[in-house]
Amino acid sequence: MTRDGRSSYAAAQAFAQTLANAAGEGSPVPPGRSSRPTQRDIAEMAGVSITTVSHVVNGTRAVAEETRAAVLRAIETTGYTGDAIARSLVTGGTRSIGVAISLMANPYFAMLMQAVEREAAAAGYTVLLADTHDELETEQSTVRALRSRRVEGLLITPAPGDGQVVGELVSLGVPTVLVDRLATRGDVDQVGAENIQATSALTEHLASLGHRRIGLISGAAGLSTSEERTLGYRLGLGRGGLAWNPDLVECGHSSRDGGAAALRTLLALPEPPTALVVANDGMMVGVLHEARSRGLKIGRDLPVVVYDDVEWADLVDPPLTTMAQPIEEIGRRAVRLLLARIADPDRKAEVVRLPPTLRHRESCGCVGIHPVR
Repeated sequence: MTRDGRSSYAAAQAFAQTLANAAGEGSPVPPGRSSRPTQRDIAEMAGVSITTVSHVVNGTRAVAEETRAAVLRAIETTGYTGDAIARSLVTGGTRSIGVAISLMANPYFAMLMQAVEREAAAAGYTVLLADTHDELETEQSTVRALRSRRVEGLLITPAPGDGQVVGELVSLGVPTVLVDRLATRGDVDQVGAENIQATSALTEHLASLGHRRIGLISGAAGLSTSEERTLGYRLGLGRGGLAWNPDLVECGHSSRDGGAAALRTLLALPEPPTALVVANDGMMVGVLHEARSRGLKIGRDLPVVVYDDVEWADLVDPPLTTMAQPIEEIGRRAVRLLLARIADPDRKAEVVRLPPTLRHRESCGCVGIHPVR
């Protein structure tokens, strides 16, 4: 709502009517035709098909600049206000950004969204959120839906196996920033936490306590974060003087149920791990439930460290030793990168890696806070 109580839609209608009056519109409406301009009217005036008008309005396909200009002139002349998208073509922007993220996959993402919304609001932008459920097809449809709302740019946490969606956004020139799950490509802005050295530090910490069979519950396959944290685990084993044993690694599919199932598998080994690295807090919830159902005391019977540090990490018994990501800073930098890209589409792409913090608590018998080196 605007400050005087009118909706932005009503304000846009009034603006469009002003444009129409300035253009001299006011002739009688042809019989059988609504007084409100339609895409058919735009198509006839611009000398193009309705499909072409739709592509210009929705940004669903590249259109020749001359054709696009003709459609925009027709929109402005007629005062077409069929939706927020058409209005934004005339006014120059919606002051909104879209976020395609999986809120169900990990509590971390809900916290990240709060940081994004705060930074966007401070810059005068609204945030439109679409939950991808960490599924590629859903991600594709949510990105289309966000673009249909004419958001000025997108923050996206790619679903497992994604490459096509990001590639299409880049080729279409849509301002895009990858958040958390970063890619190897160098033509798109990206911001996330450092994963390899951080997970190595978690693993080395357990090794320093004398553990020789350290297990890993890894995240979903196809995610850059899963691959990087697994690499960090292997690096930490080597630094701790331990050999890599694939039997001690089980995929938890980045979910609560997956984490519980992975722990069951590891504990069923002839020689189960004596300590555990869990690659995110979503899976850690499952580990806690499974351990409790077996009467195992985390820290005493099974020392555990986890990558991620949600609000409840120091509230469970025992408090968890974690690798805390700088969530607030990731959200802030992501929005700033996106707004910079919107303002200057030709600027060089940036990749920002922010260091997390190792927080020693009691799940492995430690206290204190030390930054990752």
